[in-house]
Amino acid sequence: MASPEFERQMEGYGLTTAHIFYRLPDFQSLLQTYVWQDYDLAPDFPGMRKFLEFWEEKLDGRLHSVRYAHNRLIGPNEWRRVDGEILLH
Repeated sequence: MASPEFERQMEGYGLTTAHIFYRLPDFQSLLQTYVWQDYDLAPDFPGMRKFLEFWEEKLDGRLHSVRYAHNRLIGPNEWRRVDGEILLH
């Protein structure tokens, strides 16, 4: 049985990391940082967008900016189906 992360990669998801800069309500002159990481679909990034919408609706820290990186860990050229089985003992 494959792990859920592996199954998501096979569906086209890749590891997405967002470095979020935000301001606390009481200290507007300071920037704080938060790192979010999950498997997401490029180029629309529905998971990251959902998280950022949650942030804006529910959290007090106002977003300043977001930097993100995305990497498909398993590409189509790295995966091939193999028919066969090797039994030991």
